[in-house]
Amino acid sequence: MLLWSFNFTAIRYAVSHGLEPLTYAPVRWVIAGAAFSAVTWRLEGSLRVSRRDLLLLVALAAIGLWLNQIAFGYAARLATAATVALCFGTLPIFVALMSQLGGVERLRSRQWLAIGVSFCGVALVAVGGGGQISGHLGGVLLALVTAATFAAYSVGVVPLMRRHSPYRINAITALVGAALLAVSGSWQLATQNWQVGALAWGALLYGALVSVGLGNLLWFKAIDRVGPGRAAVYANLQPFLGALFAVAVLSESLRPLQVAGGLVVGAAILLARSRPGPAPPAE
Repeated sequence: MLLWSFNFTAIRYAVSHGLEPLTYAPVRWVIAGAAFSAVTWRLEGSLRVSRRDLLLLVALAAIGLWLNQIAFGYAARLATAATVALCFGTLPIFVALMSQLGGVERLRSRQWLAIGVSFCGVALVAVGGGGQISGHLGGVLLALVTAATFAAYSVGVVPLMRRHSPYRINAITALVGAALLAVSGSWQLATQNWQVGALAWGALLYGALVSVGLGNLLWFKAIDRVGPGRAAVYANLQPFLGALFAVAVLSESLRPLQVAGGLVVGAAILLARSRPGPAPPAE
């Protein structure tokens, strides 16, 4: 969550300082895919999966990377980084609903309560931001699409995690997602002015190697160990951490209500520490 929280600031900076959203996304995922593939090949010696699993990974990449990254890039262009981060705080709600509907896990009342409490914390952060949080309606809607598609991706990979490592899953989906994004963004890639500042390039490399590379690896290890519903509660740390980064990097102010919201999110995480119940057995 710490690594992902800074990425909202990084992508906002990149797409507002010369890089187009459909240039940023494919280049970012080409770099991430190459890094994942190199690590996977080094550790496991192969990227091979069954044809059935490959089709599922392609479908997940189309939803969780292609659609997700297009929505994310334009959300960051239309709305502030804080707005996008706050909307991403809905991730636990989407994950819980999809986990329950998909039979991946059965959440207990304690986890549902923790999700509700954490969302209240997000709301406090939003209200505490005042006018600085307001953003274009289209950006808000696209940010919600970003949260929903990543939730679908996170829940969808759970069965695959029983057969393949997070390295292999991330490598394949990153390469497929990069190819889809490159096709979709070909017109922006062809007209992109590559003479952008060093900080914009640094933001791109951070998004590819640190946020996607290390961040996604840690995320999938987490959902493999504790389940997507319980892990997703921690996603609501992002709005508060994003505000702290904005204070440190962009010299924005942090209001008392935002601090209170962060404390509420922390309380929700403690509340969610008990394990969700197992999914009902298949008939």
